[in-house]
Amino acid sequence: MASTDQATDTMMEHCPACGTDQPHAVSLALVTESDDQTNAAFSREPYRVRECRACGRETRRRMNDA
Repeated sequence: MASTDQATDTMMEHCPACGTDQPHAVSLALVTESDDQTNAAFSREPYRVRECRACGRETRRRMNDA
């Protein structure tokens, strides 16, 4: 379970690369999943993006799959 560190606005989450809980920068991003520019506006999906502040590894997870 993630916890918020109020002093730094980071989330403490497990990092598979580091093998321990590390501070992560967490944000949401809208990602266009279609290569067809005609329907690109209708193919945006929200993703949860997190980056480990210790090693820099970034992971993205599609929110509709959560």
